[in-house]
Amino acid sequence: MSAAAAGDGPWLDDAAGRLVRPFTVSNGRTEPSVALDLMSQVMATGVTPLGYLGPEHAQALDLCRAPVSVAEVAAHLKLPAVVTKVLLSDLVDCQALTTKPPVFHHTPTDRSLLEAVLDGLRRQL
Repeated sequence: MSAAAAGDGPWLDDAAGRLVRPFTVSNGRTEPSVALDLMSQVMATGVTPLGYLGPEHAQALDLCRAPVSVAEVAAHLKLPAVVTKVLLSDLVDCQALTTKPPVFHHTPTDRSLLEAVLDGLRRQL
């Protein structure tokens, strides 16, 4: 059995893949305690979490030194989004992370925006 690539830690193996099931990382929880969207921005507050949270929590906290989206954290951790949301919500609960919802400059159902998309599609036909 070959060792994992540097930086992947003991949780990955080249031949076997992930050695720890993703939902083991979140203790089987699938519902985050904080509402997080994939585009939500999370950022470390500088508060050190009390108690042991796990290596994935530490990795997530390290990734959040600058504002980053939930989707980006999930990609870097190589974990499903729902597991990442649970980990991040744990960090928000202990005040180690702060979060803000995604900012949209346009309302997705804005009539003028939808008409512009429709016009563009018609020109392509």
